[in-house]
Amino acid sequence: MLPHMTTELTVSRPSSREGEMLNKVPEITIWFWVIKILCTTVGESFADWINMTLGVGLTRTALLFTAVLAAVLYVQMRLRRYVPLAYWLTVVVVSITGTLYTDILTDSQGVPLKVSTTIFALLLAVVFGVWYARERTLSIHSITSTPREAFYWLAVLVTFALGTAAGDWTLELSGWGPGKAVLLPAALIAIVVVAWRFGGQPVLAFWLAYILTRPLGANIGDWFATPKSEQGLGLGTALTSVIFLVAIGATVLYLTWSKADVIPESEAPDTGVHGAGPGRERLALSLYAVAALAAGLLLHHTAQTPHTSPIAAEEGGSASNTIQLTPAQAVAHFPAADIASLKAIVDDTLTKVNTGDQSGAKARIKGLETTWDDDESTLKPMDSNAWTFLDGRIDDALSAVRASHPDPASEKQALTALSTSLGG
Repeated sequence: MLPHMTTELTVSRPSSREGEMLNKVPEITIWFWVIKILCTTVGESFADWINMTLGVGLTRTALLFTAVLAAVLYVQMRLRRYVPLAYWLTVVVVSITGTLYTDILTDSQGVPLKVSTTIFALLLAVVFGVWYARERTLSIHSITSTPREAFYWLAVLVTFALGTAAGDWTLELSGWGPGKAVLLPAALIAIVVVAWRFGGQPVLAFWLAYILTRPLGANIGDWFATPKSEQGLGLGTALTSVIFLVAIGATVLYLTWSKADVIPESEAPDTGVHGAGPGRERLALSLYAVAALAAGLLLHHTAQTPHTSPIAAEEGGSASNTIQLTPAQAVAHFPAADIASLKAIVDDTLTKVNTGDQSGAKARIKGLETTWDDDESTLKPMDSNAWTFLDGRIDDALSAVRASHPDPASEKQALTALSTSLGG
């Protein structure tokens, strides 16, 4: 149970800290958004690392982090004062969990990204609607009770899921590489900041920026993790996760020590958050509308231009399989020893599937992924078309073996097709 809300407690309430940070000075505003973007980046890279690199599987990873989320939320919501470590740990876990929920709809259930984006947008509208109907405010300055904090965290979870779906849909429509993809959400966030500083409605500006930081952070994570041959930095999901987790930890330790994000009680902001007047708020809304229209037209234009979807390519979808080669063509320009090594792993995995050793097959096929990724910088320049063709077949095999509910027939089909493409 929460104690009586005194002035001191209202100032130190964990979730209302965001409102206080954003209403004090530019330094605190910068600290908040920097660490927020770091958290969203980890949400993308860490989820991919556990799900794909470690081979845990999407459903089990989602269940694991749902349990972790319940635990950290329990701790966070019992705190009577703002504790940086607890608060930002909760944001990181919410980021990862929201990403996984979107990935389940897209990867496991086959829901198109435009549909999942619509679903999460409507769900967020429902959350905001119920929150406002009950509390008569959506301001982060007014989160001074357990129900309001519960609404806040639910809204944050949905914004991460929505941001993931919208960001991936953008990549699907545009075909942009990870570095270029950073520019659109960054530009939209800049527009939100300009509108807010001009006098736009602060609550609306906050939630728009909150949603947009998700695709921004995800694109930054992909940029760091994507191989250099695909215009990324080539650090991989594991190293990317470590880098950003260390950055978050260092930032949280600094804030804990310096109290740079703590507002003295005497400087507590008025919880009644208002813009600069109806006129300026209408102008800010017009700016948002123009920005949304411009972004929509840009994506429509890129969607009409022939391109390879990075989402489809990542998942071994049609973009990777539009190139069709015979087995001889697929391996003609690659060293025989490298192809033999890959084929041996594939055949071993197929043998384990045929004998019902699913855990052994999953463990063995990890070697295929590691070997293929390690050899990419050498093989791809030799024959990019053949590399893309085989990459699609390998992704098909990885997806079949690592499925939440593996289908032996699908596994055998994908592995046999890959083995054939590798020369027999």
